[in-house]
Amino acid sequence: MLPVLLKTLPFFALIGTGYLAGRTRFFTPEATAWLTKFVFYFALSAMLFRFAANLSLAEIWSGPFVLAYLSGCAAVYALAAGVARLRGVNTEEAAIEAQCAVIGNTGFLGVPMLVLLLGAQAAGPVLMVLAIDLIVFSSLITLIITGVRERHMSLRIVKVLAQGLLKNPMIVSMVAGLAWSATALPVPAPVNDFLALLGGAATPGALFAIGASLATKSAERVEVAAWLSFCKLVLHPAAVAITALLIFPVERQAAGVMISAAALPVAGNVYILAQHYGVAPQRVSASILISTAVSILTITGVIAWVTTF
Repeated sequence: MLPVLLKTLPFFALIGTGYLAGRTRFFTPEATAWLTKFVFYFALSAMLFRFAANLSLAEIWSGPFVLAYLSGCAAVYALAAGVARLRGVNTEEAAIEAQCAVIGNTGFLGVPMLVLLLGAQAAGPVLMVLAIDLIVFSSLITLIITGVRERHMSLRIVKVLAQGLLKNPMIVSMVAGLAWSATALPVPAPVNDFLALLGGAATPGALFAIGASLATKSAERVEVAAWLSFCKLVLHPAAVAITALLIFPVERQAAGVMISAAALPVAGNVYILAQHYGVAPQRVSASILISTAVSILTITGVIAWVTTF
């Protein structure tokens, strides 16, 4: 485990550097917002397009992989939502807590870290996890909250979902990359070099932005946040490991990437959704803060384990 820890520490050191810059106000919230926008719309999009353009759809899509990941997520999602309802919270808050339990920071942390630690062959599986998180679960939380508030489904809700997906640069860049890959044409050398140069900024930029954004978050409702962090860091990868290794015939290397991705801390976009809808943003904030800090050890352990098979 120590060799893996030594490899993951630089990633978390970058997060820590961003956190210190944010806490000391050397990096203001406005600066963090602009850095996040640069990473989200430019650097990470360039990285995702380049990965997808050099992969075929067959290297990304796998029916057993999708079923295993969705099944593991569904089990933890239902558990987190059920526990929340037993505590007496409403449906909207229960859905947000369930989102915390299964949506990891795949875009900003998982893609750059897992590809570097597990090899270039991890790109396809981690892109599949990212696509499922963005398309399935981001849509699900929107459907639940808007459905509860409007008390019925409408074409307007479908329109909102479609617009949200079409405006997400991570989805657009992956689809565009796959479309290029389908032409069987090589990416021109100058374009590939440009994408590599711009995409190279995604890793340090994203990690620094994660840390700087954590500096503005508080740890209120610690007992609930600790439970949600346990769901995300322990129960989620455990459930995915069971479905990928014991129930569905997922190829071992892809299963290892899936399990590692499931072990990532709570994603920042869950907080954005919670804040947008006005549903328990402080609870989500605390979950992100606690899960990110604890994941230094938990994700190291998971990666050390999956590399054994």
